[in-house]
Amino acid sequence: MKIAVVGIGYVGLSNAALLAQNHNVTAVDISPERVEILNSGRSPIADHELEALLAEGTLQLHATTDLSAALVGADFVIVATPTNYDPKTNHFDTGSVEAVAHAVTREAPEATIIIKSTIPVGFIEKLRAATGNPHILFSPEFLREGRALYDNFYPSRIVVGDTSERAQRFADLMLEGARDKDVPILFMSSSEAEAVKLFSNTYLAMRVAFFNELDSYAIANGMDTRSIIEGVCLDPRIGGQYNNPSFGYGGYCLPKDTKQLLANYAHVPQNLIAAIVEANRTRKDFLAEQILLRGPKIAGIYRLVMKAGSDNYRQSSVQGIMKRLKAKGVDVIVYEPCLAEESFFGSRVVRELEAFKQEADIIVANRITADIADVSDKTYSRDLFGAD
Repeated sequence: MKIAVVGIGYVGLSNAALLAQNHNVTAVDISPERVEILNSGRSPIADHELEALLAEGTLQLHATTDLSAALVGADFVIVATPTNYDPKTNHFDTGSVEAVAHAVTREAPEATIIIKSTIPVGFIEKLRAATGNPHILFSPEFLREGRALYDNFYPSRIVVGDTSERAQRFADLMLEGARDKDVPILFMSSSEAEAVKLFSNTYLAMRVAFFNELDSYAIANGMDTRSIIEGVCLDPRIGGQYNNPSFGYGGYCLPKDTKQLLANYAHVPQNLIAAIVEANRTRKDFLAEQILLRGPKIAGIYRLVMKAGSDNYRQSSVQGIMKRLKAKGVDVIVYEPCLAEESFFGSRVVRELEAFKQEADIIVANRITADIADVSDKTYSRDLFGAD
């Protein structure tokens, strides 16, 4: 079977690698650099399992910037292009997804199109009408950055927003590549599958926001946050996952997905969803004030990435802290090995870790590592459990 995957970020590349174990897969991306890296057998993103699988050289995987060439003879086309949240329209920018869907409909009308990009509820129905193509399905991804291929090998569930034979064939493809075969497979309407994705991520954001607000309360009242969280989470109905305080929920998915879900509530009464979105701003305001109380002249931001094993710092929560400190006149420097630039949004990037540690009056770290253990006296972090 021939499969094209459009977009080779975390979602697209992990899906391409999974399927290329058993099928001929062509990955398409607008970046010649990413294409060249992938064709050389290396991963353009940080993902341990993905890097290891590519190094084996056993995958039937080729990359190109030529979408038309990739579509020739394709049975399935997986779309995993970015859908950034547009604050002007209050919705995801789905332009790249729409452009690919129209191109596939013109050039490979018999192919089944699987949308993996996160989209608003109701989007697939509108896209089918706009293209005249009934063979467009949505299958949400539930992947972690840095562990995307692992989460495809051992999926929590496979959800397909369709009940047709094409939907069953796609679910079979995903299960074929997985290493865990005992996986729940759910078929439902496209709108229901779209809702599964947005509500899943919003629940995770709600949990992060809850423990962050617990932490804010403890700080304000001179209490030990860790003791409170441990006491709360020993209740088996609550559990100990996603309970480590941070500067807020961030990354590419949670901030935009919560805002999109809130936009989908335009004509439905709600209180909680809006509170989840607002809680993230309030948390950053509170922690920035806590840092400012220490009177730093130079604040050092130790790492922009959200979690260990990831090279992605898009919308990382610490960026909100940076902006607030700079707005109050604090000079901000950044230590981030993933950055190639000399500055980040006007803040100087310091390459040498020791020089960074010496220059900063206070070191702001979303997560604590051994690299900054020797400057714990001037480190500000809410990482209480050493977990993402």
